[in-house]
Amino acid sequence: MDLHGISLVWRQYSEGVLCAIIGQPVSKLNRAIATPKNPNRDGLAAHEGNPDFVLSLARGLAVIEAFQNRKAGMTVSEIAAHTGLSRAAVRRLLVTLELLGYAQHTGSIFRLRPSILRLGFAFLSSDSLPALAQPLLESVTETLHESCSLGILDNDQVVYLARSAGKRVMSVNLSIGTRVPAYCTSLGRVLLSGLAKEGLSAYFDSVHLDKLTPKTVVDKTALYRIIDKVRSDGYALVDEELEIGLRSIAVPVMTRGGRIIAAMNSGVHASRVSISDLLERFLPLLTENASILAHLLGQH
Repeated sequence: MDLHGISLVWRQYSEGVLCAIIGQPVSKLNRAIATPKNPNRDGLAAHEGNPDFVLSLARGLAVIEAFQNRKAGMTVSEIAAHTGLSRAAVRRLLVTLELLGYAQHTGSIFRLRPSILRLGFAFLSSDSLPALAQPLLESVTETLHESCSLGILDNDQVVYLARSAGKRVMSVNLSIGTRVPAYCTSLGRVLLSGLAKEGLSAYFDSVHLDKLTPKTVVDKTALYRIIDKVRSDGYALVDEELEIGLRSIAVPVMTRGGRIIAAMNSGVHASRVSISDLLERFLPLLTENASILAHLLGQH
């Protein structure tokens, strides 16, 4: 599906990004891209004679893929060396991404912005992830007799991609496509724990923190500490911060490289299930099924 035969979900994110970018006139992208300095390293020269192959798209995708595992960001020269593209071509692609809101720079360092996840939603909302997750969610519900859901981060909200309903515990009916805040939900805090420092800072700079219940944490310093703990613990437990009476626990779904691409949770009524019960019964089962889903995704 990607150019280099690697089935990492981040690359599938990247395909969604560039497909979204060519929603702009393709001629604008073509004019912004120069001939690569190193066609062999670039690995794209063999396709240049194929009339159905969009070389400009492939080069843009290569720039985005260059950021993989580079949390500190990259310079134009570093990306050019990595991709085999000229520095001028890389700079024009990065400026295009920045103008569209998908990249940012501080001095000479460029980074992808959290909004790239919104474009990756085009892939994650396709059939593969929900279809693979649904039987696992239903298995959890059958065992625990409570709801189980899968969600991803889309800008500052969590979007539900798949769900197995148990007993209804919220006043609002949750379904596929439902959006909830990230800062006060277990799914959201797990997903936020997967952001790099810059991404998390950008999230808190833009999000409006509403105190939805008396228990909702809205202090940014406290939320940073909570998310750090989620990152180290490997799960998030939220007690009546989204809605009074709702208690939930969530775990990450990760790639082999440790990138969080989704989160799986179970929500219960606080009067029915204690916090200790969530930790002792729910957490191991969710962790097991999230690992199974990650393994299945790695095979697709």
